[in-house]
Amino acid sequence: MGLARYTVRRLVQAIPVVLGIVTITFVLTDAIPGDPVSIMLGPTPSAGQAEAIRAKYGLNQPLYVRYLNYLAGVVQGDLGQSLYYQVPVTQKIAERLPVTLLLLLSSFTFAIIASIPLGVISAKRRNKPTDHVARIVALVGVSTPSFWIGLMLIIIFAFKLGWLPATNLILPWTHPLRIEGAQTRVDVLIMSMKHLVLPTLSLGTLQMAAITRIERSSMLEVLSKEYVKLARAYGVSESTILRKHAFRNAQLPVLTVLGLNLSTAIGGAVLTETVFSINGMGTLIITAVYNQDYQLIMGTTIVFGLAFVIGVILTDLSYAYVDPRVSYDEGN
Repeated sequence: MGLARYTVRRLVQAIPVVLGIVTITFVLTDAIPGDPVSIMLGPTPSAGQAEAIRAKYGLNQPLYVRYLNYLAGVVQGDLGQSLYYQVPVTQKIAERLPVTLLLLLSSFTFAIIASIPLGVISAKRRNKPTDHVARIVALVGVSTPSFWIGLMLIIIFAFKLGWLPATNLILPWTHPLRIEGAQTRVDVLIMSMKHLVLPTLSLGTLQMAAITRIERSSMLEVLSKEYVKLARAYGVSESTILRKHAFRNAQLPVLTVLGLNLSTAIGGAVLTETVFSINGMGTLIITAVYNQDYQLIMGTTIVFGLAFVIGVILTDLSYAYVDPRVSYDEGN
């Protein structure tokens, strides 16, 4: 089976998973206590107003009817109307999703760039001071909540030193005329990078620590293999062994962690966006929950679920590139 056929098969297999996400999200959202109509109209709305709102959004229909209607809308790309914002849910998601994707991309980039060399060096210098430092850094990173790291970074680098901004996020594609103090695209890019530093460190530290630990363990396992010992016996230099024989073979567990850590990063993005006052998907879902905006809660949750499913599929597809022994044939 070629890569294209395998990709199609994995996408087909993901359909029941997505259906499960939609179903569970719908049922749990419906079970949320409280009445969104009272939030929209106040604690004592008139019977006529309340009934009109319920009829407009289909809240007066039985649960199974609302579920089937919602499922039909999802298939057509319609996630419903936001009760709080009074606009289509897809419109709000389209506004906020690029912000969260930018934050996730920057945090994962930082995590990979920092963790891979740290894990390799730690494995190469096992039980030496460098290894001990790397293990302590990884342990602290895994044990520390992202929101606490964010608060400490704000206190030190924003309030105490004044080096970096503490709130909001300037998108790099924003027009210079909309940004105070920016005259060119380069100015916008520089300002955007400054605003990204603290949120990236806050969200990416946990990912960096987890990847470092897996990279170190995987490298140590590969370096103990017989073919590595044989290469050393033939006089192959240690740098060549690391680069040509060990590194690539050690990356499969790292890829697995990267795919699974996407869910952790999405959850951390909610807290990170709250700490740094970033208007992304995290603050959007918090607003939806606070205002019992059922349609928006379901829409954002489905998007997060889809992102995780896509991340897992991309992880599977990347295995064959890293390790030629991995085949997409049906018999393997």
